[in-house]
Amino acid sequence: MNSIENVILSNLLNNPDFLQRTIAYIKPEYFHDFSDRILFEEIIKYSVKYSSAPSIDALGIQLENRENLNETQYVAVTSTLAELGGDSHEYDWLLDSTDKFCRDKAVYNGVMEAIEIIDDENGQRGGIPDLLSNALAVSLDSHVGHDWIGDIDSRFDFYHKTEERIPCDIDYLNTATKGGIPNKTLNIILAGINVGKSLALCHLSASYMAQGRNVLYITMEMAEERIAERIDANLLNISLNDIEDLSREEYTSKFNHAIKNIKGKLIVKEYPTSGASVNNFKALLKELAIKKKFKPDAIFIDYLGICASSRFSGGSENSYHYVKAIAEELRGLAVENNVPIWSAAQVNRSGFSDTDPDMTSTAESFGLPATADFMISMTTSDELLQLGQIKFKVLKNRYSDYKKAFVCGIDYPHMKLINLDDAESASLTENVVSTISRKPEFGKKKRFDGIVT
Repeated sequence: MNSIENVILSNLLNNPDFLQRTIAYIKPEYFHDFSDRILFEEIIKYSVKYSSAPSIDALGIQLENRENLNETQYVAVTSTLAELGGDSHEYDWLLDSTDKFCRDKAVYNGVMEAIEIIDDENGQRGGIPDLLSNALAVSLDSHVGHDWIGDIDSRFDFYHKTEERIPCDIDYLNTATKGGIPNKTLNIILAGINVGKSLALCHLSASYMAQGRNVLYITMEMAEERIAERIDANLLNISLNDIEDLSREEYTSKFNHAIKNIKGKLIVKEYPTSGASVNNFKALLKELAIKKKFKPDAIFIDYLGICASSRFSGGSENSYHYVKAIAEELRGLAVENNVPIWSAAQVNRSGFSDTDPDMTSTAESFGLPATADFMISMTTSDELLQLGQIKFKVLKNRYSDYKKAFVCGIDYPHMKLINLDDAESASLTENVVSTISRKPEFGKKKRFDGIVT
């Protein structure tokens, strides 16, 4: 009776389409029988050199010339070779069965290697999650490209498919993004120092959590607790200045009241400035999945310019290539994990005094806006500060042709962005107004009408 190994080896020899389709995915270590593994290695060797499968005679000659086989092994391998038949099999069944064979063997090998690491006192146990994750990811990739003529139906369906997006509670931002930020994207907030980059990232995080989304917030410059404090200010509606004055009972009561309507989870992870790259973030995601069963719906990185590259060292590359590399790596992380990533960037020296920055105002590298899917600037002025408002301008937009500027309310003590209509009707108390360090005057009638030319 034929085994799956026998069927695979037979079809590698007799089915050219199957050979070309699978040869890159099947590995020698998947064949646990010695004879099967030797035959597969010889088929690989021949097909790589001649771009076709060897004949039975050619394979027999290769075995004769193989120097590391003793007489017993040679007899066993040639005996297995003689058993390989030319029976045809239904192609889809053959691919499905080979895919299952590869996945099962990869997982088995991964588990056995993990056990060896555990049994070894000096084994690197930190590599076990990667080992098992890579084993579980093994699959025959059946997609070889989009056929413009043959795939007309699937293309039409794609055009009319509703893309999953994550909206926020800022109306103009949702308008600019056609309903929210899609997965597999890199989105950047560009602003000067102390304008509100972290506030915007924290507000968006809180908005996502309020929708029931899981958020991973990676901070490179503030302590984990400081980011959590800002989320507290937003979701618990407590001024940053007042949080430390609450008793444990008061804080717990406000927290328990707030989380009744918040279904999303938040994990905040701190890394040293310029001390972590995408490789660290990938390891963190795997660890969170294993230890906390946590999978984020969105990732926030505060902020891109002080991440490290996983490919280059900062001293070996100029800023353009280095920051562009970081941006590319973060966007790759978004694609790999099917999530949107939000991050921020500093404006350059000329941008600090510019109330209307553009993509050239990016301090780190113009390679960043070249890579980002969506880029929006935050600017302020004396007039905006007095109104308690902040100006946003869409600089780059792959989601729509919307490239306008707009303003919304900003509440620094509560780490909130506020829709303009909400800002006028929110009835913010005098206490809130008095705690705003920049002394904005909420509720005044002098205000922008939303879109700024």
